[in-house]
Amino acid sequence: MISHPDKILFPADGITKRELASYYEMIAPWMLLHLRGRPITMERYHRGIAAPGFFQKDVVKGFPEWLERVEVPKKDGTVHHPIANDVRSLLWLSNQNSITIHVWPTRTPKLYYPDICVFDLDPSSDDADMLRTATLSLRDLLAELGLQSWLKTSGSKGFHIAVPLDRKSDFGTVARFAHRVGRLFVKRFPDILTLEFKKVDRAGRILVDTGRNEYSATFAATYTVRAKNGAPVSAPCKWEEVESGEVGPQSLNLRNMERRMAEVGDLWAELLKKKQSLKKPNEKLNQLVNA
Repeated sequence: MISHPDKILFPADGITKRELASYYEMIAPWMLLHLRGRPITMERYHRGIAAPGFFQKDVVKGFPEWLERVEVPKKDGTVHHPIANDVRSLLWLSNQNSITIHVWPTRTPKLYYPDICVFDLDPSSDDADMLRTATLSLRDLLAELGLQSWLKTSGSKGFHIAVPLDRKSDFGTVARFAHRVGRLFVKRFPDILTLEFKKVDRAGRILVDTGRNEYSATFAATYTVRAKNGAPVSAPCKWEEVESGEVGPQSLNLRNMERRMAEVGDLWAELLKKKQSLKKPNEKLNQLVNA
């Protein structure tokens, strides 16, 4: 099923298309639980990561009939996103040289009601202490609002903090909540945090990116590989591992994840069972904002 399996996708590491596909096949039992029903945007590198890649959302023409997809509205038309609900679909994505899988925070059939709220901490520098402080402090703020959160490496520079939801709040409600939490968080730690998207305006601070919760926005899927040297993976980790410095944003990668899963299993398994309402957290947020 994998064409040109010996194609080198990660030149610095000698990682081939076959190895990428083998990783996704290995991780599928856990990854599919987090991936099912989510509209996907592919990040494709048909010449490997040393050359520019491209993003692809629409899969209308020239794609297998068996591939599940979902039609969603956009300005002046619609988009047909692929959906990966089985191993065959994951392998098909690999065969498209789709190294990174980006997903919506919602699932079919309730496409307008997120089941997860994601905060993306994006550092401007390699200050591990600053990132650690920000990550643990966001967990504490969410707990102050009555919300339990889970953590994963971004596979890039920072961490993703995720809050599972009961799917009773629509995109607008979730996005507004995330943005307000972000503003309060930055207000509490103005020396290390910012909402400025452009790096030139960040003054070395960490961007608290809450935009992953807007309609049609995406985040790096749980267990996806990132298109960077070393093939880092965006994988769940423990709060204690970040607190101790044992795990950093790129500690987990394509070649050590099989051992990792054998040792710790799916650290987000409980997240899938947790269904949290934003009603009381919003009320508490109002109190904190107006205090």
